[in-house]
Amino acid sequence: MRSRKAGVLAICLALLMAISFGCATTHKAAAPAKAEVQADWKFHDIVDVNLVKEHVKIPMQEGVMLIDARPKRAKYDKGHIPMAVSIPDSKFDKMTDKLPKDKDAVLVFYCEGLK
Repeated sequence: MRSRKAGVLAICLALLMAISFGCATTHKAAAPAKAEVQADWKFHDIVDVNLVKEHVKIPMQEGVMLIDARPKRAKYDKGHIPMAVSIPDSKFDKMTDKLPKDKDAVLVFYCEGLK
């Protein structure tokens, strides 16, 4: 009886160790190669506040659109940046007619961000 308990205990201990070490040795996937950025593309870097300040002014410059991507009723109607157009991200595909016809226009989107 003692040898049977010792055998079961040894098997349980071996399984526990196998599970512990097996989970601890996960392999990280190799980072994908960074895609080359075309040198002629205007905004190849992250946009910062200075770029937004340059383009978003009162009165709004020609060829610039400020877009509020938050839900209209829940957020936009309760307060938004003056001159911003409401195009919620969830309805973007249905509201593309609100975008400027000029494909070179600067579009500045804002949302609530992560909390």
